[in-house]
Order: sequence, then C-alpha cells, then structure tokens
Amino acid sequence: MPKIFEYFGFVFYFYSNEHEPIHVHVIHNACESIFDMIINDGLLVEVKQRAKRGVEPLSSKDAKTAERFIQAYASNIIQKWIKFFVLKQPIKSTVIKRKF
Repeated sequence: MPKIFEYFGFVFYFYSNEHEPIHVHVIHNACESIFDMIINDGLLVEVKQRAKRGVEPLSSKDAKTAERFIQAYASNIIQKWIKFFVLKQPIKSTVIKRKF
C-alpha cells in the first residue's frame, strides 16, 4: 500500500493491487474515500468521489480539500501511478507542507 502524499493530516495512497481508472485512496480523521481521476487526452477532466465499503467516508469539507489537492497534483499522481503500476518501480511519499 504505497503512500504517495501527506498533506496536513490527509494521507493519499494506492493499494498495491490497483486497477484502472487511476484513483487515489484518501484517509483523514479515521475516515476514507476513493477518488477516481477521469483523464482525457492526458488531462484531468473530472474527479469522482466514491465510498469505500465498510468505512466512514470523508466529510464534505474534507472531501473538497482532498479533491482540490488531487486537481492541483494530478500530473504528479499520474506519474506516480505509471511508475508504480506500469514500470513496476518503487515510489516515494511526498510530504506537502504548504497550503495550495
């Protein structure tokens, strides 16, 4: 379960046996949601939130923060996805200490 980002208490990660579409799991305050990244011609066109079975989803406020983060770091998330799932290379977690 590679962690890809930490952002002010939010943890963004992939499961090691993921599937498409590219998506990110986000945990904050013991809640978790999954965010699918809809990509067209290499550009992020939409982020769709969905619930993870058996887990309380992120609050509306936290989900908005997570979605804004995903939009701001979309290209980096996509690069990490490709590196880990396509190229089978290890990825490093990045701690973001500046608000966007």
